[in-house]
Amino acid sequence: MKIGIYLNYIGLGANLLHLSYCHEIAKKYGPVTIITICKNLKNVLEDDPLIKEIHYIEKFNKSFFDILKLSNILKKFNFHTLLIFYPGLRLYLAAKFSKIKIVKNYSFFKKKNLNLIHHAKNLTENFLNIDNCPTETKFYFDKKKLEKFKKEEFYNKFKIVIGAGSSGPTTRWGSKNYIKLINQLNKTDDYFFFILCGPNEKEIERDISSNLEKKNYLKLSDKKIKDVIPYLSLSNLYVGNDSFGSHITSQSGIKSFVFLLDTPKTYTDYSKNFERIIPENYNIEKITHGSNINPNLISVDKVYRSIIRFKNSR
Repeated sequence: MKIGIYLNYIGLGANLLHLSYCHEIAKKYGPVTIITICKNLKNVLEDDPLIKEIHYIEKFNKSFFDILKLSNILKKFNFHTLLIFYPGLRLYLAAKFSKIKIVKNYSFFKKKNLNLIHHAKNLTENFLNIDNCPTETKFYFDKKKLEKFKKEEFYNKFKIVIGAGSSGPTTRWGSKNYIKLINQLNKTDDYFFFILCGPNEKEIERDISSNLEKKNYLKLSDKKIKDVIPYLSLSNLYVGNDSFGSHITSQSGIKSFVFLLDTPKTYTDYSKNFERIIPENYNIEKITHGSNINPNLISVDKVYRSIIRFKNSR
């Protein structure tokens, strides 16, 4: 039977933390089809053998006519079963109107305090009739794409992804902190840094790169997302904000230090490769959207010591 998965999240990171559940379903029923409102998900998962196809659709409003419009789109896929990883009544109605036989979704009343990991895990376990569904998985990537890097100067160095970009200013650690961290690290050992910012964050990228004492870095903002992935997969460590990069590195088995300033811990609960760095004197359970914590409460020295500790333990 044809299985469909609906991910109603615009952010790439929010889509990627559902990857384990997509994989578990695919392992039983074969490669799955994903419907998403995230434009870049298809490019990121193009090497994944457990994903049959990914279709991007625009986010729909809540009018009755939009429900019918979405229903007509879903009808074209001929799904036998659709799992909706979201508590949306309009999505459920659209699926039912499209005559999909089995529709599984979250409770419609869970949207306010939605725990992405908890609810996705429960939905998958109930559908597959299993206990303790894994929350992390393997990020599939064609290793042949790394061959061209073997002659690059950075290949044999300790490579750190600097995740300076993010979905919003309240989640960012700040350019000055990254500048100080990189310059401090460069005084102790031979590193190479991949500066990860989005195309709309070039100012952040320029601010960091123009203030570094060494030129041992590569800026990634001009590259397409699918071309950024090899650099992430090649790295030894991720250090930065909660972003799509940290979700790829963590699911690629790479240690990922993530700053929690305005992001609930649930976004990083699912992988053992995450290490959360939180502001001084804050309870991790109380950090959430809207916390707006001063980023300087995470000291450069604290991050520096964490990196040195990890590097020395390898």
